[in-house]
Amino acid sequence: MAKCIECSGKLTGRIDQKFCSEYCKSSFHYKNNKEKEASTYVKIDTILKQNRRILKKYNLSGQSQIKKDLLLKEGFDFNYFTNYWKAKNGNVYFFCYEFGFRDLKENNKYMLIMWQDYMN
Repeated sequence: MAKCIECSGKLTGRIDQKFCSEYCKSSFHYKNNKEKEASTYVKIDTILKQNRRILKKYNLSGQSQIKKDLLLKEGFDFNYFTNYWKAKNGNVYFFCYEFGFRDLKENNKYMLIMWQDYMN
């Protein structure tokens, strides 16, 4: 008699069945996928989401300033962003989804903003 490859329980039903339940099937695949190294896409997506979370946390008013050291302490990675926007005055804002930042080049501060409709 065949046994479940996850829990070694008795299998009933189809001849080619490998798992005794959906729980065992899910558990088996979860363990296997957890051991695999994350793809480049997953790594970058994780960094972008973390950057967005940090920008959102410190930009409650829609526009604020923050010290670079605080962003770095939180784990912000300035090398990853989803898009950028260049203002008419030449300032370039980098965005992680709808939250943007710009280096003020004074006192190691950054300007935080939110994406606006006129930026399209």
